[in-house]
Amino acid sequence: MGVAHSDLHNDLSSSSCFGDRNLLKLGLGDLPEACVAMIVENLDPVEICRFSKLNRAFRGASWADCVWESKLPPNYRDVLEKILGGFPENLQKRDLYACLCRINSFDDGTKKVWIDKRSSGVCLSISAKGLSITGIDDRRYWSHIPTDESRFSSVAYLQQIWWFEVDGEIDFPFPVGTYSIFFRLQLGRPGKWFGRRVCNTEQVHGWDIKPVRFQLWTEDGQYSSSQCMLTERGNWIHYHAGDFIVRESNRSSTKIKFSMTQIDCTHTKGGLSLDSVVVYPSSCKGQLKRF
Repeated sequence: MGVAHSDLHNDLSSSSCFGDRNLLKLGLGDLPEACVAMIVENLDPVEICRFSKLNRAFRGASWADCVWESKLPPNYRDVLEKILGGFPENLQKRDLYACLCRINSFDDGTKKVWIDKRSSGVCLSISAKGLSITGIDDRRYWSHIPTDESRFSSVAYLQQIWWFEVDGEIDFPFPVGTYSIFFRLQLGRPGKWFGRRVCNTEQVHGWDIKPVRFQLWTEDGQYSSSQCMLTERGNWIHYHAGDFIVRESNRSSTKIKFSMTQIDCTHTKGGLSLDSVVVYPSSCKGQLKRF
């Protein structure tokens, strides 16, 4: 009786799931790749790249198309065709995502677009050279200054003018969502002194007398208007021009017009640097950089 009990105990210890040493050694690397893909699909792109370093299963799952398609903008084909002039059919979804994360230039380099690595929201920037600026060709008023403080490597600088008006237009396949438009401005002329950033504010005048006006229109009838005094000198500021909503529709592209004006001709204004206009998903606008 005692021998039989001993044999039974040994059998349970060696063959049951509680005693099998091989089963006890199972780890994350033994999970099926399909299961791992379901796990990483719920992570954001930055976390997916980190987890891909854990083991072979996570590395393989991190390349799965089903994982990265959920991170791409819903209309990623339209976005890529707009900025690349065609859709790269031979790339995997992870490669498409990496392509969109880079800052891509189009429209002769006057526009740049990329997606936010956390939210996958589409962001767009338009250089001063891509805007319609009153008097821009007259060197008495405006000049283009090279600087590394702009992602476009140059900004438009206003010496002095009576009628200040900047207009712009975007026609782009933004995904469904709410977006905010900002003018990136600085009171003062950017420069360098012995390798250090400096800002000359000697020519700044006229902006504390009357506010500038920002306006925004969309082709589906949305309109926004606001006014703001420009007072802070020496720093790049993103001035909010308005918000717009992209809804589900048959249109593959969204057309927006916007402007910034100060047309009170009772006084001149000058000393303003205009870098760009930025379009950000409203949920990401807190990430806008300030110099």
